[in-house]
Amino acid sequence: MSKKRYRKYAEKSRCRFCREGTENIDYKDIQTLQKLCTSQGKLFSRKRSGNCAHHQRKAKIAIKRARYMALMPYIG
Repeated sequence: MSKKRYRKYAEKSRCRFCREGTENIDYKDIQTLQKLCTSQGKLFSRKRSGNCAHHQRKAKIAIKRARYMALMPYIG
């Protein structure tokens, strides 16, 4: 009979910003922010993007700032 192996904490289940150790999400980093939005400019949900609650809030603020500075569109 095979023995089950348990991992302490799966790296895949953590959000991308937690894995990278990112503290702040920069509104000028358009490449990263576009991965968190649909083609129409809407934000992906936490479930879809895989972010934790802390980084989802930071990403929301960064995207809103980027929109205000005309780096990202409000609608696609």
